[in-house]
Amino acid sequence: NSHLRHVEKDVLIPQIMRERAKERCSDKVQAFTKCCQETGLLMVVKCRQENTALKDCLVGYYSDPAFYEECKTEYLKQREEYRATGIKKKKQKVTSNV
Repeated sequence: NSHLRHVEKDVLIPQIMRERAKERCSDKVQAFTKCCQETGLLMVVKCRQENTALKDCLVGYYSDPAFYEECKTEYLKQREEYRATGIKKKKQKVTSNV
């Protein structure tokens, strides 16, 4: 049964999308993080370019219907495994401070 509850559509699937998009934009995440670490308080001004590149990358994934479907399929697979086994899949920690 692939019917999705409101919380799944609005919370759980977007959560997978954010994690996956961050992984796929990891080069931009690292560039922005590095810039912030190097510039301190001036990061708002100095890291504008890196911040824009990161946002564009993430938003590109968030607004891609194919990416949504891919993440929905991943979610449904996890949900099915959980329902079959009762064991929740360990969440992978994405080490990033974005």
